[in-house]
Amino acid sequence: MHDTKTEHDVDEALLAQQREIDKINAMTHEELARKWRYAPIGDDYFNEDLPYYEVFRARLYDHFGGFTPAISKAIGWGR
Repeated sequence: MHDTKTEHDVDEALLAQQREIDKINAMTHEELARKWRYAPIGDDYFNEDLPYYEVFRARLYDHFGGFTPAISKAIGWGR
């Protein structure tokens, strides 16, 4: 049996990616900063080969102004 992706599989994968992008676009400044600081190594949101990284970076830095001292203090260093 061949391991080929059908058009349906591709559509499902794109829908799953869009759902994750929608989650990122709904995150608050604090949620983004927490994810940035505490995400485990290898988290998909920070994999530059996936579309999430650029969306995440743009929302955190372009939309909210980045990882400010105030947001850093608000989230602290403990989970």
